[in-house]
Amino acid sequence: MIETPSYADALRILGCKDGRLAKVIGFASAAERTGWALAGAGQLVTGVADMRASVVRYGEDVLGRLPELRGGVNRHTRTQRLAAAHAVIVVTAFFRALGEAALPFTLEQLDRTDQISRGVPTPERFARLMAALLLERLPTPEPHLPYAETRKAVERAYLRMAEAVAGYAAGLPVWDELSHDDQLLLPRLLAEGPPAHALRVYDEDYRSLSLDSHEFGVRSLVTERPQPSTALSRVAWLLAELAPPRVGDRPLVHLARMAANLLDQPLLLAGKLPEDVYLPLLGEGYLTPRCRVAELTRDASPALDGWWEDQRLLPDTEAFLVGHLTSLRATQAPLLVLGDPGLGKTKLTEVLAARLARSEFLPIRVDLQGVAPRAGVTEQIEQALAAVLEEEVPYADLVAAAGGALPVILLDGLDELLLGGAGRYDYLARVQEFQQHEAGLGRPVAVIVTGRTVVAERVRFPEGLLALRLLPFEDDQVRQWLDVWDQANRALLARRDLKPLPAEAALAHGEMARLPLLLLLLALYDAGGNALQHPDTHPAARPLKRSRLYEVLLRDYTERETGGARRVLIDQELVLLGAAALSMLARGRQVITDEALERDLPALCHGGEDEPEDGPADWTGDERRPGPAGGTAGGRAGGRAGAGWARKATERFFFVRRGGHAFLHATFGEFLVAWLAVYALRDLDRRRAQAGDEPLALVQSVDDDLLYAVTSHSCLAERGPIAAFVAELLDDVPAAVRARCVEQLSGLLRRSLHERGRRHFTGFRPVRHTLARRLAAYSANLALLIVAAADEPVRVSALLPGPDSLERWSSFTHLWKGQLGEEGWTGLVTALSARRVIEDGVEDVVLGADDPTGMGDAVVAVATGQGPRHRRLLDLLLRALGEGRALPFRDRAAILEELVRTAAVRSPAMYQALGALWAEGGADHARLRPLLRAMLADPRDRMATWELLVKAGIPETALWEIQQSGD
Repeated sequence: MIETPSYADALRILGCKDGRLAKVIGFASAAERTGWALAGAGQLVTGVADMRASVVRYGEDVLGRLPELRGGVNRHTRTQRLAAAHAVIVVTAFFRALGEAALPFTLEQLDRTDQISRGVPTPERFARLMAALLLERLPTPEPHLPYAETRKAVERAYLRMAEAVAGYAAGLPVWDELSHDDQLLLPRLLAEGPPAHALRVYDEDYRSLSLDSHEFGVRSLVTERPQPSTALSRVAWLLAELAPPRVGDRPLVHLARMAANLLDQPLLLAGKLPEDVYLPLLGEGYLTPRCRVAELTRDASPALDGWWEDQRLLPDTEAFLVGHLTSLRATQAPLLVLGDPGLGKTKLTEVLAARLARSEFLPIRVDLQGVAPRAGVTEQIEQALAAVLEEEVPYADLVAAAGGALPVILLDGLDELLLGGAGRYDYLARVQEFQQHEAGLGRPVAVIVTGRTVVAERVRFPEGLLALRLLPFEDDQVRQWLDVWDQANRALLARRDLKPLPAEAALAHGEMARLPLLLLLLALYDAGGNALQHPDTHPAARPLKRSRLYEVLLRDYTERETGGARRVLIDQELVLLGAAALSMLARGRQVITDEALERDLPALCHGGEDEPEDGPADWTGDERRPGPAGGTAGGRAGGRAGAGWARKATERFFFVRRGGHAFLHATFGEFLVAWLAVYALRDLDRRRAQAGDEPLALVQSVDDDLLYAVTSHSCLAERGPIAAFVAELLDDVPAAVRARCVEQLSGLLRRSLHERGRRHFTGFRPVRHTLARRLAAYSANLALLIVAAADEPVRVSALLPGPDSLERWSSFTHLWKGQLGEEGWTGLVTALSARRVIEDGVEDVVLGADDPTGMGDAVVAVATGQGPRHRRLLDLLLRALGEGRALPFRDRAAILEELVRTAAVRSPAMYQALGALWAEGGADHARLRPLLRAMLADPRDRMATWELLVKAGIPETALWEIQQSGD
């Protein structure tokens, strides 16, 4: 919940010249805080009738001087005044309706009473009534809520007020003068009469407020669907309606505003743009996204697509953004913008910053890729300012120079903090604390944070957090964007006898055409030769997978840039790009420096100083795989003399500069890591095939040096899209090759932890990990590749043959859980689906099979179980919960007790089981309390465990009680 003003707050904000009204409110507030005896207002003489007259008179005064209240103040003060004005009209409407209600007494009769009534001083009763009517927080309109919902909230407030009046009347002598029937009817009369009449008065006053105040008018627009627009142009128009554009800012603020204005830059601000097409400008080609909106509570699941289907669809995103930034919530909690890769989260921040730059707001974009991930919010803002302004500027100085403009901090890339190993689980809470701290210093600030939808399950939601979910394009938006592309490129393409991509050809690719980034990539690829427009002659015109689109786009662009290079040279370019992407992944960052690239690229692409002359060759023919400098990837040709590795890699269209080098979009890097892993796997297969039936080939180890170098630094599943890209790329590999790869990978997995002699590519060390960490990453990635390459689910008994297969598998998973870190382990558990089976009394684990129960994962169970007994106990629990096989409460509680006592056993099913048991009717909570306390015992995991238990249905009040009581 956000803090909204009460009527008393409204008088303080707007000023009140009615001394008696202010005195009564002050007395009621003091009595509520300190009690009647200490309130010091025993001689206060007033009544409900007098209060009604004062409240109605003040309400008319506020509506009459609204233009005066809106002028001559800064943005945040005007927001506060408008919220206060709304609180005034809410209460005024009720008091007006109360005086006109058909009741069995008049308000004057309520005031004609003794000083002591039923043992309680009447002024004390009156103070309680005024506290209920004037000190309670009141609903306020918000842009994500339709007017009907605000009206319902106001109605609930009126019902509460009517209840307070009924209770006040029942304690006065006038109550005894009523007939028995009137006494019975009075609560109903007050509940039905004044609230209904007050709502009608409120409707009229709200319309007047909306006509006189553009801010409230904007919020009414949110429920209407506008005409299509580009680059949030209506945001600029709506902001201009609120206040004229700002001019004459001090130079420092002017620099910040100019830096925010990117509308005249190409839609993709890349290193080297294609020369044969024209990229529309950001102000031309960015379409306003469709969004869903929801307030995130502790039990919300915004990482799940299904959860969002039940949330409100915003008809007008632009009106919402303006309404939000002019609301009280904007400075009390951040706005979280979620979306899948390619939906335009970063572009939203760029366009919004540009639209805000000449308004009552001071936009400051912070690319979280380019700042210290563990730094405080203020420090991150100052680091971003230093990069833009090329000088160090304290945030406080910039705000002071802004002359009352409301700062809007746009923190782009939350996933960089959550997926990069920075451990910022509480980042949104820290952002809210930053807002509270700044507000306390008289510097209120609005904050918008963007991130991938999937990271929402890894962050804590502070109170009042509102979230937007960006949605894919509708068909009409696809056509609208392609019209922009047509206008920009028709003449250029006509010179090569080509045509712009038509909407029907794009929409044939399904969801890919509905993601803005992928739609642009489709158009870029088609601009090379209209391949997508001729399904009969171009196989690529048929629906593409995302991995295929990325690969053909990379190859097509490289071929056009190099004048038609052979495939082996194009592969060389992809290896170079993949090495850069792998270097970023190993470091857990999406930005890399020139120095790091100059060190890493030759080490992998040339094999380093220890690499022999006979390096790995390309699988596409009998040519050796060429290195980026013109030599072989395994040889010394070109060697260290090939200067400018960073320049060679990052001058491509696919890179941008962000305090270093970053891919145009994170998914390019993720694809290239997957492509390089599959490339190394195919190289392994080619080498083994070359060995053939040579006598020594059967006893020599397969040369897996390149595969080891590529896959031993990070778990590929650490970034979910990488594992998905690997699976898609392997789907395109011939079945016979995949079968050989599975066989070779299985052998490598069985030997992966054994001692190995001298390897090549040893110079490629982006991060210095322990040998145990590298072996864990390598073996985990081998398992991922095996499952991705196999046509059927893989049994552990076949993968690790022998009577101790499950014990050996458990050893692997223990190693993975202990060495891969939270991100690597969580990603592996998500990507490597597993299910335990028992057939003919023999236990086994099946990898790659769909889990019909959707309950937890067997990988966790095997990795953390101490023996077959514990694994069977968890199986029983999973079946009971997932398949609906009911067990008595005491049996399930006993299972949980056994599992909780088992060291390190923590399965997702356990939290769900505890929540289900707690919520059962007649549940023995006393038996479950020791289990909950045991699960909260470890201070390192307490916060995450707390959140999981709350999401499973355990009330926070119970957890607090358990934590504090020590029972």
